[in-house]
Amino acid sequence: MPFAMPVPQDNVPAVSYPVLAAEAAGARGFVPRGWTLESAVAGDLDGDGRPDLAFVLHMTDPANVRKNDDGLCGDTLDTNPRILGVALARPEGGYRLVVQNHDLVPRRDNACAEDWFDGETGGGIVIARGNVVVTLGRFMSAGGWGMGRTVFTLRWREGALRLIGFDARNTQRNSGETSSLSVNYLTRKVRIAHGRIDSDAETVRWTRLPGTTLPAIDAIGNGLDYDPAGLAGKL
Repeated sequence: MPFAMPVPQDNVPAVSYPVLAAEAAGARGFVPRGWTLESAVAGDLDGDGRPDLAFVLHMTDPANVRKNDDGLCGDTLDTNPRILGVALARPEGGYRLVVQNHDLVPRRDNACAEDWFDGETGGGIVIARGNVVVTLGRFMSAGGWGMGRTVFTLRWREGALRLIGFDARNTQRNSGETSSLSVNYLTRKVRIAHGRIDSDAETVRWTRLPGTTLPAIDAIGNGLDYDPAGLAGKL
């Protein structure tokens, strides 16, 4: 499995997720006590000409900053979770919440795995061409040679935020081998490629994704574990 992370540590405490406000004047109005607004982007998601919001909240509970018992990759591990939210602009002003998801951007559970949503690993959220694009970066400072990015392109459609594109690329730092998987859920086309960092040449294979549905964001689960139709496992 080229995009897999090392086995997580058993020190991630359970948390209770708040129910966000149904409406707010802006992104900060959706932030509950004990959380912070980590990122917020604006753009028209439903085609009505008004800028909508996509945002990520980060919990700030000190109890979720756990001691890293073996000391490898630091003395502590911040396991505080995140919530991804989407709010549509209301004609009369303000925003109404339509998405609250705490699975796609998973919690940190390994001190040697750099924070996948941190900008230094390439992670983050943007709105591009009317789509919400979430990127998770992957880099191990110890315990694994793989690095890369996993990108989810989501579109507001039929009353839900749905997956229309999935892209994952991995580089093995020890061997220089590269692999990538790109899925277009609108055309059902899948591109699988292998190569090396010291060459522009790639071996490319095309296939088709079975089914016809566009998965809603809540059906994706943990973004780092997501494997469309078992395709990543066959790379």
